Amino acid sequence: MAEPNLSSPPDPSLSSPSSTPHPLTFPFLRQGSRVWEKSGELPSPLPTKRTRTYSATVRATSGPVFKGMCKNFSRSQGHGYITPANGAEDIFVHISDIEGEYVPVEGDEVTYKVCPIPPKNLKFQAVEVIITHLNPGTKHETWSGQIISS
Repeated sequence: MAEPNLSSPPDPSLSSPSSTPHPLTFPFLRQGSRVWEKSGELPSPLPTKRTRTYSATVRATSGPVFKGMCKNFSRSQGHGYITPANGAEDIFVHISDIEGEYVPVEGDEVTYKVCPIPPKNLKFQAVEVIITHLNPGTKHETWSGQIISS
């Protein structure tokens, strides 16, 4: 059997009259593939409140509470970093893991718990982040958009 030539149009004798030829796309979408049909993109590997498994949530919420300082946070990108008080490596924080009414800014003191980041679980991200002390002299924004001075 000869291999079909992909550069030429498909042979009408090979397809049924009710089917129409579809160009191949990558990734190959399969009917019923919920991941690809919803977003068309690969899901993020970072665990957020919505994507974290129950067991990972239990491990994170049962862990110890750490103190640190907000190094930076971008509301438009939805993430930032916390510098731990013990001088360890900066920890990633996702927007979905921030508790309270204020968007963190550089210099805010925070408390947090940690959760490993898959797939290798070698790095950690901050969860249940609570701003304990606003950085004085800076403008803070609430999640609704109201700006206040501290």
